[in-house]
Amino acid sequence: MKKMMMAAALATGLGGAAAHADGHANSVTLQLQWVTQAQFAGYYVALDKGFYEEEGLDVTVLAGGPDIAPPQVLAGGGADAMLNWMPSALAAREKGLPVVNIAQPFKTSGLMLTCWKDTGITGPQDFKGKTIGVWFFGNEYPFLSWMSQEGISTDGGDDGVTVLKQGFNVDPLLQREADCISTMTYNEYGQVLDAGVNPDELVTFKYEEQGVATLEDGIYVLEDNLKDPVFEDKMVRFVRASMKGWKYAEENAEEAANIVLDNDETGAQTEAAQVRMMGEIAKLTAGSNGALVEADFQRTVDTLLAGGSDPVISKQPEGAWTSAITDKALN
Repeated sequence: MKKMMMAAALATGLGGAAAHADGHANSVTLQLQWVTQAQFAGYYVALDKGFYEEEGLDVTVLAGGPDIAPPQVLAGGGADAMLNWMPSALAAREKGLPVVNIAQPFKTSGLMLTCWKDTGITGPQDFKGKTIGVWFFGNEYPFLSWMSQEGISTDGGDDGVTVLKQGFNVDPLLQREADCISTMTYNEYGQVLDAGVNPDELVTFKYEEQGVATLEDGIYVLEDNLKDPVFEDKMVRFVRASMKGWKYAEENAEEAANIVLDNDETGAQTEAAQVRMMGEIAKLTAGSNGALVEADFQRTVDTLLAGGSDPVISKQPEGAWTSAITDKALN
C-alpha cells in the first residue's frame, strides 16, 4: 500500500504542476522522513491549531516509512519540502540532487549508542572487539565518522568493531546479538526500557557529547525552486507557521502528543509513548528559532569529512543552506 501511495505521490508530483496552478501560491506538501510520531509534532500542531491557515497556506503532510526516501520524493516533485538529516542531504547534494536547507528546527542531536553495561564498555576505546548495531540508508554516516576519528576499524576483529546492519527495532540488543545498538533519545531508548530493561543495566553515548553530532530533521527544498519569488514567499510563511507549531509543542507536550495521535492513521502509536517522545523531542528543538547556526553546520560538515578513507562527502559543500527564508520568516 505504501509503495502504491509513493508511486501515486510521485505521479502527482510529476503531473502536479498544472493541477496546482491555481492554488500553487499557497499549497505546500511536506514529506516527513519517518512515520507519524511526535518527532514531527510541530508540523501537526501547526496544522491542528490553524497556524498554517493563518498564513493562508494549504499544507499536506506526507508520512514517511522504511521504503520512502524523502530526497527521491522531492526530486520527483512529490513534495515542496522534505525533512532530512543533514548527512543524508549533503550526500544527496554531492551526488547531484541540489537540495538546500532553509530552516533547522532541531538544535541538538538525539542520536546515541545504547550498550549493555555488563559488556564492560565504559567509553569508545572499549568498542574494539564488540558488535554494534548501526542504521544504514544515510544514518550510518555519523557512526562511521566517529569510529574513524577514534581510529577504530569497522571491519571486525579484536581491534575493530563488527557493524551489524540494524533494522528499525531494538531486538539485536534485547537478544544479545549486539553489545550496543543505535537509539534515538526520543524513540528506541524508550523501547528498550519498555521491554523491561532497567536503565542501570545500560550505558549510553550521546553523539552530541562525543563531539560528532550532526544536524537532524532540517527542512530542505530544491535549489531551483528558491529562484521563484512565489515559492520563496510560500516557504517563508511555511517556516514561520511551522516554528510557531514547534514552540507550542515544546510548551504543551501532552496536547502535542495527542494531536500527533489524532493524525496517526495507522493507529500504531500509544499515548504514553508519544507523550514521552514529545518530552524528549522538546529538548532537541529547544533553543532553535528555526535559523541554522553556521557553526552547527560546519561541525556537521567537519564530522562528515573526517570519515577517513570513505568520507560521506569529499569536499566542503557550497550553497547547501540559506538563511534567506528564516531571515524573512523571523522578522
